[in-house]
Amino acid sequence: MGETTSRVLQLLGLLQSRRVWSGEELAERLGVTGRSVRRDVERLRELGYPVHASKGHGGGYQLGAGAALPPLLLDPDEAVAMAVCLRLAAGGSVAGVGESALRALSKLDQVMPARLRSQVSAVHDATVTLSPNSSDAAVAPDVLMTLARACRDREHVAAGYTDIRGNNTQRRLEPYQLVTTGRRWYLMAYDRDRADWRTLRLDRMSEVRALGSTFTPRDAPDPADYVRRAISASPYRYVARVRYAAPQDVVAPMFSPASATVEADGPDACIVTAGADDPERMVVYFATLGHDFEVLEPPELATAVRAMAERLSRSAART
Repeated sequence: MGETTSRVLQLLGLLQSRRVWSGEELAERLGVTGRSVRRDVERLRELGYPVHASKGHGGGYQLGAGAALPPLLLDPDEAVAMAVCLRLAAGGSVAGVGESALRALSKLDQVMPARLRSQVSAVHDATVTLSPNSSDAAVAPDVLMTLARACRDREHVAAGYTDIRGNNTQRRLEPYQLVTTGRRWYLMAYDRDRADWRTLRLDRMSEVRALGSTFTPRDAPDPADYVRRAISASPYRYVARVRYAAPQDVVAPMFSPASATVEADGPDACIVTAGADDPERMVVYFATLGHDFEVLEPPELATAVRAMAERLSRSAART
């Protein structure tokens, strides 16, 4: 690295570490003249860093906020702290934060020295996070990072996968998008061996590795809609469709995206699609929402509704 470039980076680090610096202070810290400081400030401005200069008492050079965010210069402690926070945020449940944290972590991880990565891993491995969804299996940060980069770079991935029935398979994938429900992470990918799209839970993936080769993007379904439909119905023995006599915006908040899809059926009704292994459990849940509904399918659910109604009628008669 040239002397001038090194000095400009050092100047940037100083400006990011304190609100205001006088020209004399910067010149002393950098071991150069005031004229050299002014030239280096101009170089930073050309690179997109908004460096403001003011005269008089209390004046000096100040790094301001610009229209776009230029690269940040972090010291080792700051980089480790940021990476640890981003790892925690990437596994969190605040809407929108997980995806943004993962993108930021992917950029930081790409340029972080190996010795700092090991410090981040040590902190993460020594930390346990309690949450309302602590029963869900955790996703290894390295799996998130590998898949995020593969989605970005359109890179082939190989992985082991354990399905809901405990069957272990090897997958050759074209990863397209990571999707989170707040409770779990999913990958929408094209399975090269099955010649079809698949939704895979990240906590069921193992030995995830990028293969180095890239693929040409295919015409893909909408990731959020595809994953929502896959996780709300396909893993279950029974897939129910019921019509509620209530608008979509009233019913939708009563279901999580991971449990059902809710589609409008006119202004005053909606259709809910959900899956379960036990029709009677579905009846109980559907009935507790406080709105009338009719069963569209399957027949087993309609039978369970009639059986539940008769049971409740008998119980009411004894009361």
